[in-house]
Amino acid sequence: MKTITVFDNPVLNSAVTKAWKRLVPLMFSLYFIAFIDRVNVGFAKEAMQTDIGLSNAAFALGAGIFFAAYALFGIPANLILNKIGAQKWLSFTAALWGVLSALTGLVHNETQFVILRFLLGLGEAGFYPGILLLASIYFPNKIRASVVGIFVLGVPLALTLGSPISGALLELHGFLGRPGWFWMFLLEGIPAALMGIFAFFYLDDNPAKARFLTQEEKTALIAQLSTEQQQTVTGSALTALKSIKVWHLALIYGTIQISVYGLMFFLPSQVASLMGSTIGFKVSLVAAIPWACSAFGVYFIPRIADKYPAQRVSISVLCMLAAALGLALSAFSGPVMAMAALSLSAIGFLSVQPIFWTFPPQIVSGSALAAAIGFCTTMGAFCSFLAPMIRVEVEQWFNSNTAGLMALAFITVFCALLIACLSKKKAAGKVAQPHHS
Repeated sequence: MKTITVFDNPVLNSAVTKAWKRLVPLMFSLYFIAFIDRVNVGFAKEAMQTDIGLSNAAFALGAGIFFAAYALFGIPANLILNKIGAQKWLSFTAALWGVLSALTGLVHNETQFVILRFLLGLGEAGFYPGILLLASIYFPNKIRASVVGIFVLGVPLALTLGSPISGALLELHGFLGRPGWFWMFLLEGIPAALMGIFAFFYLDDNPAKARFLTQEEKTALIAQLSTEQQQTVTGSALTALKSIKVWHLALIYGTIQISVYGLMFFLPSQVASLMGSTIGFKVSLVAAIPWACSAFGVYFIPRIADKYPAQRVSISVLCMLAAALGLALSAFSGPVMAMAALSLSAIGFLSVQPIFWTFPPQIVSGSALAAAIGFCTTMGAFCSFLAPMIRVEVEQWFNSNTAGLMALAFITVFCALLIACLSKKKAAGKVAQPHHS
């Protein structure tokens, strides 16, 4: 990529371009691997139910408890990262979750399954908010949605490529006397551990310590970021937690995650039902279609939002309304139309997330920003924990498989309304002068 953005200062352009080339591929690779390890449990569901007697309730609890642990440790993890730096914390986090994901292949009962999912949530809690904090440390607001967009692109690609990989690994059932899901968890967990070791030697904590920048480039980048931070509230973690605006953002992010994970964990089963088949390689290929489609949205829509920053709120609202429409249509459509509708949903709720993460750095900075990001991801994790159970409970309450999807659609519309309430002035980056509460 020749140029990333155009600033008046060519030295700043050079610094941003170098930071992009150095950090964004690593951010993408780590999240790509992390997301495979996070959601591959959906492909193991049916096989684990047969092999270890895993019930639907225990699966929903295990799928969700990951996020309960994530929520418990989200804010502390980000504050630790802010204190000790990205190099140590992100590399340790990646290695830890890789080991824990691999160990999931050794569970023999429901209790062990739930415990490993909880520990995996603890292990990964610092990663996603940490990467977002790293993006705010290195990249100016003008291109931040595009940066996070490439990072989040790891999600659809992980689900597009990871789905058939997970499905293929399940076909190893019986190899060396082990079930297919053992090989899936083991072989998809090892890369994270290796990437964690690599990240320790590759990452630099901040622009001042960046080995890949000249002193002139460091100065220009630090000056630009400092200018942006002067327009925000700088304070402690308590400053962020006392902010109504931060709570508003956290609630938005939480409702987004209900939509995402209420669909994601059940998509392989839903596709299998549409195809009249069991989960395997063929189903995994079809289940990858919505994520392949969403990759285009995740790549292009945040760039449009960066080009027209005053429209970030409107673009976000449209993304969530599209997601809601797709969820509703998928509940009452035949196989072909349902897959098209699910693809629309995937485009909507994945494309909105890079745009969302441009909002917190325009409100707070410093330790307050670390806490705000941590709090938003904590709220998202808590809501993600509830998402599978919300869908299961609604379907059981109404005795209908479509009821869960409709409930998700209504929640997604509510999310769109919350986003619409954001100040467009803030979304455009025209923040008020700093004040302290």
